[in-house]
Amino acid sequence: MDPVLLFFAGVAAFVIFRLISVMGTRTGHEQNHDLEAVQRAASAQAAETLRDDDAEAEEARPPKPVSTNARILRDADPAFDEAEFLAGAKGAYEMIVEAFAAGDLKSIRPYIDESVYGAFKSAVTERDAAGYSSDLKFVGIEHAGVVDSAVENGVMSAVVEFTSDQVRVTRDKEGEIVDGDPNRIDLVKDRWTFARKTASNDPNWMLVGTGGAE
Repeated sequence: MDPVLLFFAGVAAFVIFRLISVMGTRTGHEQNHDLEAVQRAASAQAAETLRDDDAEAEEARPPKPVSTNARILRDADPAFDEAEFLAGAKGAYEMIVEAFAAGDLKSIRPYIDESVYGAFKSAVTERDAAGYSSDLKFVGIEHAGVVDSAVENGVMSAVVEFTSDQVRVTRDKEGEIVDGDPNRIDLVKDRWTFARKTASNDPNWMLVGTGGAE
């Protein structure tokens, strides 16, 4: 073979080898990997931007309106949400009424203050001593609303009036009915007072007073 041709063939082979060594061996996955990384980064950036936008929108959104009776609570705590508060109050009302009827004060102890607990305990003790038992079926709450509120000594309090449907029966130790009717739904009205410290990080309210409503 012509020596000149051999020389150029050697040069071409060297150049090709250098190109391959510099560029690396392509397996067919490099571009996919790069694209996937770019897509992940873009998705993460979009999600972060969306979270920032949501947070800004939440901060810019005006607070939900409150009733006149609850305005003092909003003034004391700009984050006070009356609808959210009443939803929690209704859940607490049903749970506490049912627990009291069953004599299960232990389950509701964290949600009631000392004075209410003492009154409940005395009533349950007297009921047990008389040999009475209470059957209660909670049908539902027709209405719940804040009828009064106050802020004193760093403590917010709200009086909530509940109107509920209940089936209530009291029986003696022989099982005979002494009060109520298992086939009748009674309309029950109560006014309960809930309280919590204004500066507390705990959003939960405690039951501090109970009573009937006219």
